[in-house]
Amino acid sequence: MQTRKESVYYIENALRGADIKLGALLFDFLDSSGDERKELVFLCIGSDRITGDSLGPLVGHHLSKRGLPHAHVYGTLSQPVHALNLNETVRQLKQQHPHSLIIAIDASLGSRNHLGFLTITKGALEPGLGVRKKLLPVGDISITGIVNISGTFDHFLLQTTRLATVVQMADSIVSGILFAYSQYFGTRRFSRPPFFQPEPERSLSFAKLTSLSAAASSPKGRT
Repeated sequence: MQTRKESVYYIENALRGADIKLGALLFDFLDSSGDERKELVFLCIGSDRITGDSLGPLVGHHLSKRGLPHAHVYGTLSQPVHALNLNETVRQLKQQHPHSLIIAIDASLGSRNHLGFLTITKGALEPGLGVRKKLLPVGDISITGIVNISGTFDHFLLQTTRLATVVQMADSIVSGILFAYSQYFGTRRFSRPPFFQPEPERSLSFAKLTSLSAAASSPKGRT
């Protein structure tokens, strides 16, 4: 079934206040979702064996240590969610958290102009779209970090992505999530600032091609 494509908001992570901009947009999406104070699920997709793919597990690692009472975190450095277990994890979420909002977080590859940007959109992300890997669309809200440029050798680009780039993006995403969380489950409310404008281009989330066992057995980390 074809669904309406939602606007994608791009935030340059290198600029001051990127985390607050992300958090303000996330809060706006949460606040307009319907019922107040829903339970949240953070689905952090990626593998800790590939630098460029470790954004999701890094975010999940930090969120899981916060002990947020109204949230559940899936996908961490010790228990990653990747290509081989993503579909099963999504089925598990639907069974265990049928009424929760799912916020999907993943790294992505994009155009040179958007390298180093965070994106957020209301709607599902499509893991594997960038390299023609068919995985279930996931999330009611999607957050990505564009860690490198999409090209012919996407897997090589992911392996050579700078760790500093991924860590800085993870820090901003975690900070933004915590900001939105405190607003959504707290007492303060505010309107979305006027400087947020969506862009029509959706960055492509790259495939989860590697599990821990597959990475150990394949020199290219492909399954």
